[in-house]
Parts: sequence; structure tokens; C-alpha cells
Amino acid sequence: MRRHWLVKGLKIALFAALFVTVFGFVVMELWNWLLPSLFGWHRISWGQALGVLLLSKILFGGFHGRHGGPRPWRRRMAERWEQMTPEEREKFRTSMQSCWGAPEPPPAAPKA
Repeated sequence: MRRHWLVKGLKIALFAALFVTVFGFVVMELWNWLLPSLFGWHRISWGQALGVLLLSKILFGGFHGRHGGPRPWRRRMAERWEQMTPEEREKFRTSMQSCWGAPEPPPAAPKA
């Protein structure tokens, strides 16, 4: 039984290494094909292509297995929203507008 898990682990490691290698070469070839001719940037090596992939992972948070699936924070926020009173919802809206720089609604004109 232990041998079975060892073989399975080695297969997974082999496929992961193959995936990283191929993906690095694809990024390197795309970069070297497009960016030097379009923007005059330098060509990159395979290691630099892996660095670009890692940097994009850090900056943009890609490469995770969720493809449009449910986000837990959205569900929690919807539950909290449903539990708020109308006054609390309005207070939350105004605090978000002031926090994120949304334009304030114009003041209501006094009724004559």
C-alpha cells in the first residue's frame, strides 16, 4: 500500500514539473514573439518567464482552481445584508460611498 502512494506521488511530481516547464516555455515564447517587436523590450529566458509567472501570481492572485465558483465572502456579506435594518443599510451605503470616493448625492432642495 505504501508503494502505491509513493508511485502516485512521483507521478504527480513529474506532471507538475512537466506543467511548469511547458508553461514557462509558452510564456517565454509569447513574450519573445510579441513584446520585443511591439514595445522594443528585451527577450527573456525560461527562468525569467517563470519569474514573470510567479510575479503575476503574487500581484493578481491567479492560478487557483476556482473558475467562477461561489465566493464565501459574498455569501457572508449577503447574509449580513439581509439581517440589517433599512437604517443600517443606508448608514453602510453612505460609509462605503465616503470611503471609496463615490460622489455624494446632491442635497435635497428645501420645499417652499
